[in-house]
Amino acid sequence: MAETEINNQQAEELKVQSLIPDEDAPPAPPPPATLQPATPKKEPKIHRYLKFVCQLKASDLHFKSGAKVHIRHKGELRPLNEPALTAQQVEDIWFEIMNEHQRHQLATKGASDFAYQLGEGDRFRVNIFRQRGTLSVAARRVNAEILDFMQLYLPESMVNITKFHQGLVLLAGITGSGKSTTIAAALDYINQTRACHIVTIEDPIEYLFKDKKALVNQREVGVDVQNFQDALKYLMREDPDVVLVGEMRDEETFMAALNAAETGHLVFGTIHASGAAQTIGRVLDLISEGSRDLVRQTMVFNLQAIVCQKLLPSIKPGVHRVPAVEIMFASPTIRKLIDEKRDDEIAKVIRASQNEGMLDMNECLKRLVESEFIETDVAYSASPNPQELKMRLKGIDSGGSGGGILGG
Repeated sequence: MAETEINNQQAEELKVQSLIPDEDAPPAPPPPATLQPATPKKEPKIHRYLKFVCQLKASDLHFKSGAKVHIRHKGELRPLNEPALTAQQVEDIWFEIMNEHQRHQLATKGASDFAYQLGEGDRFRVNIFRQRGTLSVAARRVNAEILDFMQLYLPESMVNITKFHQGLVLLAGITGSGKSTTIAAALDYINQTRACHIVTIEDPIEYLFKDKKALVNQREVGVDVQNFQDALKYLMREDPDVVLVGEMRDEETFMAALNAAETGHLVFGTIHASGAAQTIGRVLDLISEGSRDLVRQTMVFNLQAIVCQKLLPSIKPGVHRVPAVEIMFASPTIRKLIDEKRDDEIAKVIRASQNEGMLDMNECLKRLVESEFIETDVAYSASPNPQELKMRLKGIDSGGSGGGILGG
């Protein structure tokens, strides 16, 4: 796809936003024997780019040595209309805001993850890494405000994932599908409605929660605790009611999450998968072969819900992207299928259980098209079964009801 440059007016806005003082201007000499106020600290160079991303409500900012700075706006990667940056310029811009631990991590591991707060505004989840001997950076904007389910245009039945008091809730999807935003909405709903203790383990912390009805403690790997394993080891000593363990990357993390769910805690986690049945398979892929049957049995009793999410470009005015979700609750029928290793039948049960709050992906896509949130072609490209979706859009076998898309 051909690159589309930010227009000159926007480029000028980027330049205007820079608050960096003119380094060539000579400083005014202080009057003799007069105590002067502290000199305002020069704003980091990266701020002009971060402010521009916030102004456009873009999702991502990309730096690569020897290339123009790029932003992702409405899902499309676009270069800024400015000269390419040298490797030294990229290092100067980013090293200015990195602490010693982050620099050491980059030097020893070739990459570093951290969060950066833009004053009182949005936060950015930053991944800085080396490629071909030079520095590249991907920074994702995290809205300072935690939006609720309605503001995110999620189905009404999504609120049900917050009403469990024990068990495991998994959010599945690819990177950039909005999993963190949806979990933040769920945790903040619990924060507003339940007197409990919420503990999050994040790498890095993305959304900042303020205590409401709940007490919220957020632990950042590399800052508050050395690694995920240590955080999980101490978790049960912290008297949590609700836990966020972040991404399920390995057997140890998943087993710790499952143990927390089994011992009476509500646990949220994320995983890379495209559907409910695929999520169960992906979980078992993390587990050593000799333990998979035991883990499957434990999931039968402790899994509460799986939400699979995709983020799609929207055509509705004022809405840049909208989530499409598949929602599975662990009903007795679902538990029986998991127990009997009949995972391939789960999709049919989800489709037939919309009156219980479940929602299959094609039904969600159908509603998004009919509500004029997305183009039909976008729905087909996101569908696990485009031909079946086409039939539903024509009114053939349109399925049941389970709560409409919120907002509008």
